This record gives sequence, C-alpha cells and structure tokens, in this order.
Amino acid sequence: MITGKNYIGNELSSEGLKTYTTFNPKLNIENEHTFFEASPEEIEKTVSLASEAFESFKKVSGNKKAEFLNSIADEILALDQSLIETYVSETGLPEGRAKGERGRTIGQLRMFAELVARGSWVEATIDTADLDRSPIPKQDIRKMLVPLGPVVVFGASNFPLAYSTAGGDTAAALAAGCPVIVKSHPMHAGTGELVASAIIKAVQKTGMPNGVFSNLNSSGIEVGVQLVKHPKVKAVGFTGSIKGGRALFDLASQRPEPIPVFAEMGSINPVILLPKATASKGEALAKTYAQSITLGTGQFCTNPGLILGIKGDSLDNFINILSDEIIKIEPSCMLHPNIIGNYEKNRSNALQQSGLIVTAHYQNDVASNHARQTVTTVEGKTFLENTTLHQEVFGPFSMVVQCANVNELETIINNLEGQLTGTILAENDEVAIYTSVIEALQNRVGRIIFNGVPTGVEVCPAMLHGGPYPASTDSRFTAVGIHSIKRWVRPFSYQSWPKALLPDELKNENPLGISRLVNGKQTHDKI
Repeated sequence: MITGKNYIGNELSSEGLKTYTTFNPKLNIENEHTFFEASPEEIEKTVSLASEAFESFKKVSGNKKAEFLNSIADEILALDQSLIETYVSETGLPEGRAKGERGRTIGQLRMFAELVARGSWVEATIDTADLDRSPIPKQDIRKMLVPLGPVVVFGASNFPLAYSTAGGDTAAALAAGCPVIVKSHPMHAGTGELVASAIIKAVQKTGMPNGVFSNLNSSGIEVGVQLVKHPKVKAVGFTGSIKGGRALFDLASQRPEPIPVFAEMGSINPVILLPKATASKGEALAKTYAQSITLGTGQFCTNPGLILGIKGDSLDNFINILSDEIIKIEPSCMLHPNIIGNYEKNRSNALQQSGLIVTAHYQNDVASNHARQTVTTVEGKTFLENTTLHQEVFGPFSMVVQCANVNELETIINNLEGQLTGTILAENDEVAIYTSVIEALQNRVGRIIFNGVPTGVEVCPAMLHGGPYPASTDSRFTAVGIHSIKRWVRPFSYQSWPKALLPDELKNENPLGISRLVNGKQTHDKI
C-alpha cells in the first residue's frame, strides 16, 4: 500500500508540509497518491539513524548480509502485480518492461548476496613478519576492504527499479556494509515506496539494525542537497544528467570533508561505421540501428546518438535506409511531460545548428507524451567546429556524421567527450587496417562493442558501465556488476596487530575459508 510518507529507518513519517503527486504519461493525468517531501528534521533523523546503524552493520557477517539481500529480493517479488501496475502508471512503460526490470533488480540483489556469502571480495592481503630481516625488520601487515559509511543513492528517472530504490547502487552499498538513504525520484515515488516497504520488511525479518535503509521523498533538489552536504554521509551514487551529476559532485567536493560521488551521466555512444561493412551490410545495419535508436523511446543511457562514417555512396545508402526504417516504427510514450519537454527543446536546439540536415522525422499525429523519432546528418568539418552538436539529445534522436576521410574520422573521435560505450561496425579484415581509429575510440569510452548495438547492459562481472568524464565522475569504477561494490569501500591495513583482535578475514586460521593473497601467493590455506 502506498502512503506517500517517508521511511525514516523502519518508521513511516510525514512531518513535511510540501506535497506532490506523480504523473501517468500514458493517460496524461496525475496519479492519485500524494507524497510528503522530507523535512529538514526528518533528514537529520534519517542520517543520524544511518550513522548509528553503520556501527553494527559494518560488522555483520557476509552470510547474514546475503540473507538480508535475498530477503529483499523475496519481498520485492511478493509485491507482485501491485508493483507492476504502479510502475506502469508512473512511467508510461509497458508491463513487459516492468517485469523485465524487476527481474534484473532481483538478479542484482541475489548476485551480491552470493558475492558476500563467498567473502573473498574483500581482497584480504597478508604479509607476515620477518623480524630477523636485516637491516630493517619486516612487520606483520594485513589489509582488506572496509565500508565507507552511510551512502546516499539518487533514484534514476529512466530505471525505476534497476537503478533506483533497490537497484544496483543500493544493492552494492548494502553488500559492502554501508547503510543506504535513497532520495526517491519524484517521477516514480509510488514505485519507490513499494520497493522501500519490501526492504524494510527484509530489515526486520533478518534482524538488521534500524536505519540501515531509509527512503526520502522530494519533488525538487532541496532534500538531495541537504543529504549530500551532511557530514555523516560518506558517499553518493547517482544516475542521470550531466547537469545533475556535476552539481552533486561539486557539492560533495566543497564540503569540509569531501566525499566521493559516483555518478553515471550523459553519453551519445558513438558508433563507427567502417567502409567495407557499410558497403557489404549497410542495409541490415541500418534496420538494426533504427530499432536500437527507438528502443524504450531512446531513454537508455547507452542509446546510439551518434554514428560516424566516411562519405560515399555506401554511407548515403545507409542513411537513406535508416531514415526510411525509423519512420516505420510507431512512436512510444516517454517517462514524463518534463522528459519529452526536454527532448523537444534539445532536439530543436540541435536542429537550429547550421549545416545539420534532417533526413527523417516522424510526421504523423501522436498521443500525448509520445516522442517523434528523428535522424539527422552533418558534414564532419561542421561537427568538429560546433560542439553543440556533440551534446546528448535524450530520446529517439541520432546524428550521422559524414567524415571526409579516415583522418577526419579519427580527429572527431579524439575530440569527443568521454562516453559510456563506443561501437565498431566492421568486417573482420577491416580491424587491422583501422587500428588507430579503434585505439582513439578506446581512449574515449568505457566499453567497446564489435558489430552490435550499445543498448543492453549485461549484469555480469566483466561489464564496465562507466567511462571517462562526463560519462561518469570516475572512470576507474563500474556502476554495474559485482565490481561496483568497490565504490563503497576503502582499503585498510593492520600493522603488528594482535592476532586474536583481527577480523576473521585476516586471521591466520582463515575461519571464513576465503581466498587471500598471503606473502604474494593467492591461497585458501591457513597460515
């Protein structure tokens, strides 16, 4: 049941005076529930509870954390159709997408449960003493990863489940031993509260400390700003726009004690179309990319917003087929009137730039909040000279840049901002010919794809979902997969510490049976 209240630890609260509602973009009406924005007093209580909970939660065993994470997954599933219906009513997305995203969310939680149950993720490293070493005796030094403290997670507009309340950031932070305060996204506050209720049930069923999780509502930026500035908050997770992520990064950097902000932000995900592939399979690629550009109304952070090719008849043919195919696709609903408003504004701004030619634009009437897809093209020289054309248009929009030659193609790649993904569309024997192009792309992206589409982010250990700024604020980390846990921890060493007082992960007996690096060798053995 949706109450519209805030979860301050295990308790529901509605002290704030400011209220708001969510919106059904499909029906173009407001939803019925009213939500109470968190008050400054509620924020203070929430952060204090999280800080108190950290003292005990950071000591909870891997097996108990695994039980907690699996219980969250079970409770989310128990919400059943009420969660799916609320999700659909707040996003305009179809039921199949809701169920698919729920499955991904459940999978992430169980993946982290398995990780912490095994325990080796803490990277236990032991260098035993050699006090007879000359001329300087060697001390006993042992290192492992330890949690940072309370983490604030901002819900994402385009993934109400997988990147929001119990999404990847929350699952990874809880797995690391960090209490989580979610700043719920105002567009899907009802979905967020239902998921929050599932987490709280799991907290109570598994005996986790009160305050290990909270969910705060906010229609604007005020609650988020107060949370990021609070001295007891130790890290921030964010998925969204460059403007929003950078604002949080700057706030966190200006604190007396700066804290890390792991933000996954904007990306136009350049696609490099090499000549032989353009000639041999341009038609098939154009049809594939028409589907990828419009998938989810273009509301994926890996949407292919930029296609780079070398001028010629084959590229002209690709543009023509892409333009013909994309118009055949029925427009779909965007997440919110604000989202489609920004799409139209940014698209219009791009179309006003000199030299940009529209090759496809859906002209028929569409329902409210449905986005008309657009394909444009521009000369490489014009694109290089106008960085406005480099900016993301979030939605079903893509630009094909016609490069004069390979040198111009490489120059354009080198002048792009950091991106989440880059794609090479090529014949196998072209790869060796265009190594400098591929290396240039590798320097600008976090993930490189061969003969595929960037849309679709597999949740697995090898996935890197991040990239050079502004794709993310720290390209050394991923926001997806088990290694995303490393954002919420820091390395910590014990020197000459009494063996009985060491954490189990570092004791000679290795009571947890985990894999450790002992005197330079990886082993499960005791010392």
